[in-house]
Amino acid sequence: MTNENAVKNLDEIITKIEFSRLQVNDHKIVQLVAISKYSTSDDIKKLYESGQRAFGENKVQDLKLKQEELEDYPIAWHFVGSLQKNKINNLIDLNPILMHSLDSLDLAEELDKKLKAKNKKMNCLLQINSAYEDSKSGVDPKNAVEIYDIIKQKYTNINLKGVMSIGAHSQERTEVIKSFQTTKKIFDACKEATICSMGMSSDFEMAILEGASMIRVGSALFK
Repeated sequence: MTNENAVKNLDEIITKIEFSRLQVNDHKIVQLVAISKYSTSDDIKKLYESGQRAFGENKVQDLKLKQEELEDYPIAWHFVGSLQKNKINNLIDLNPILMHSLDSLDLAEELDKKLKAKNKKMNCLLQINSAYEDSKSGVDPKNAVEIYDIIKQKYTNINLKGVMSIGAHSQERTEVIKSFQTTKKIFDACKEATICSMGMSSDFEMAILEGASMIRVGSALFK
């Protein structure tokens, strides 16, 4: 893939975002996070120069490497992968603008403890397993609002900004839509939540129509 391809893909994705967004609401804002695990730092530079500002990595060591290689660029870095407890301190030091994958109370407790020790805070999203799939991380939708409230009240160095989920892994459009509707319903019930992050390369248009305010697109950008 050439850098020019990535720019062309970005233009096409933005057009699709706009088309979907306008079907929901003229005033709706949808943020695109470019998932850059498929890309080189040169690709990221090219997209940055074309106006893309938010990039996401799913491994702590990859985030560190890209941050170092692109330190001259004021990129809004997101962390979107599963976080192992032994990597928490490393992630805190990298200071991502948003961590998307807070997937249990257990992880929240450990993260909060280590944030307190470093006198830092972190913006996070609660990950919900909205399709009830064993292959995916995330809290049970039935308990999600309660867990959200517990984290808000108890773990004060975590700034919960909203929720995240991955759409159902299904060829059935109705199943995917149902999983997004589950997430949106939880988002609406969570106090002060401002970010509903759902939708990836294969389903972001559906996600926007169901209420996503943030989407994560990787393979469609860097193909």
